[in-house]
Amino acid sequence: MQISNGQRERQVLFLLAFFLITIAAVLLLPPVAQTLGYHNFADSRTVCGVNNFGNVASNGAILLGGLSGLFLLFFSAKRHHAFASRDEWWPYFFVFLGATLIAVGSAYYHYQPNNQTLIWDRLPMAIMFMAMFGAVVAERISLAAAKILTAPLVVLGVASVVGWALSEGRGSGDLRFYAVVQFFPMLATPLILWLFPARYSGQSYLVGSIAWYALAKVFEMLDWQVFVATSGSVSGHTIKHMLCGLSIYWLVLMLKRRQLVVA
Repeated sequence: MQISNGQRERQVLFLLAFFLITIAAVLLLPPVAQTLGYHNFADSRTVCGVNNFGNVASNGAILLGGLSGLFLLFFSAKRHHAFASRDEWWPYFFVFLGATLIAVGSAYYHYQPNNQTLIWDRLPMAIMFMAMFGAVVAERISLAAAKILTAPLVVLGVASVVGWALSEGRGSGDLRFYAVVQFFPMLATPLILWLFPARYSGQSYLVGSIAWYALAKVFEMLDWQVFVATSGSVSGHTIKHMLCGLSIYWLVLMLKRRQLVVA
């Protein structure tokens, strides 16, 4: 389905307005510090000398997803069919690089959870979120805009984590900027998929990736409830990591199987 230039301009303005409203709403909130209770995960068992083993080891699912994506980008013959332009390749490089680094940073954080180690969990997450948003902009709205925006978006993501870490160091922690980086792409991406036509087939895999991640966030919130319901076998946060791995791998499947449908 094609849309007129006028309609496209109105939809872009709508997204810009949504972004500005989001920023204004967040700035109206008081600074939000990281609560120490955030580090109190349900499954704290030590196995083979590894603290919080379930939450550390489950990052293997994320690592597999990230490495699968990097293998596709660099070595798989199918990479030639996944991108109509080399410029569309770069956002996915940062997506899968970010995912790979998330596995390492998250494992390190969960081995010894505190605000200092949390930085290394959040830095690659911010990179991945911003790069994925750049990929969606490139494929749905404007490749030219994405070429300009992807690098600044990644830098913005990194800055949001650095800014939070510095604010915690000053004793006045403020998560608001990082919250925008994490949650605005999650809200805006479904809007973009709805408003702008797809240039590639296989978009159901992208929707599936979003759905897996949304489910992962649900299990994250139900960390203790799942741990109790399973009689201490597995926690919600451990399942969250495995679902995040599926979310990343669904992006790999999308790139493997999609074809250009609109030049």
